[in-house]
Amino acid sequence: MPITRDEVAHLARLSRLALSDDELDHLAPQLEAIIASVAQVQEVAADGIQPTTHATGLVNVFRADEPAPCLPPQDALSGAPAVELQRFKVPRILVEE
Repeated sequence: MPITRDEVAHLARLSRLALSDDELDHLAPQLEAIIASVAQVQEVAADGIQPTTHATGLVNVFRADEPAPCLPPQDALSGAPAVELQRFKVPRILVEE
């Protein structure tokens, strides 16, 4: 059953899209092809196949969250171009009015 121009116009109104006459004529066959493709996918025999969210099994690739000693401030600040009160000193970017 082909998708008519009026059905495309109705969908456009529901979607609050302003489509020109040329766009309506152009989209009707495209929507028909999309619907046919979806119908073809739905014909696949999937009985007994478990639904999946990923193509492969999920594996946690992150390391374990274990406490570790912190970096001493002297080491953290050793490569900083400027230091003030054991903190990184950066140029002011906001000006008080």
